[in-house]
Amino acid sequence: MIFRPEGSIYDTEANQHYISSAEGLAEAMKNGAVVEARASVCSSAHDIIVDFPCGKGIIPRTEGALGIAEGTTRDIALISRVNKIVCFKVLEVRTDEYGNTAAMLSRVAAQRQCMDEYISGLRSGDIIDAKVTHHEHFGSFVDIGCGIPSLIPIDAISVSRISHPSDRFSIGQNIKAVVKSKDNGRIFLSHKELLGTWDENTARFSAGETVSGIVRSVENYGIFVELAPNLAGLAEPKEGVEAGQRVSVYIKAVIPEKMKVKLIIVDVCGKSDTPDSFGYFIRSGHIDNWKFSSSASPKCIGTVFR
Repeated sequence: MIFRPEGSIYDTEANQHYISSAEGLAEAMKNGAVVEARASVCSSAHDIIVDFPCGKGIIPRTEGALGIAEGTTRDIALISRVNKIVCFKVLEVRTDEYGNTAAMLSRVAAQRQCMDEYISGLRSGDIIDAKVTHHEHFGSFVDIGCGIPSLIPIDAISVSRISHPSDRFSIGQNIKAVVKSKDNGRIFLSHKELLGTWDENTARFSAGETVSGIVRSVENYGIFVELAPNLAGLAEPKEGVEAGQRVSVYIKAVIPEKMKVKLIIVDVCGKSDTPDSFGYFIRSGHIDNWKFSSSASPKCIGTVFR
């Protein structure tokens, strides 16, 4: 079985078959399948109510998330599921005399299977799928499978510095991440290693070009402008420029030995309201070592996964 962030299988033919009827839910129970549906209500007792075309299902509070029963997970993890797709395993299916279906469900059972069969086998350096669930000032929380959370710290999101994770990611965005380390079953993630080295990023730019960028910080000695998530250059000071603005910049020089890009701001084009799209240089597999530094530079900046 392949385990992915919640919402990944909702529209599949198999999942829609399972949730479309009492017979389908019974089949899912027999097969031990992980199923997805939309949560409509979190009751006053913090039970999660799930809507089916054929009726409703209930995920009791203690079956709503790993750690709820033990007190290590807060009930906000249940409340925040309303209007979102949740995964679960079917424990029981009943149909009353009027043909209404009621099913007893367990999200914990799906999460436990995900932990045992997928997450427990992950190694440092493995590249995985993740889905951004919410931001804090210190990083972005992501779903790495069946609603199981992990954190990408803000300094691990990209080499180019950002003031808040929302500068890079949108809520609900499907992304890639790399396992940085594991500790007592918890997974710690990074992201910047998938966005390319200095050489890979600068290969897309040449001195003499005028390109688009985003102002990331304004200092007395110059203005840092992001050209790509893992590449920023320093522009000469210019009045009226603020962090977060989109600008047009002239590339004055690209200096591999010093890992510097010198820029001149040509025009200021207003605030950047939504994160730019970005591409990955590595999308799957496993990495043991990642060197960001330019091959022409004596600096050694990178990550060792172990």
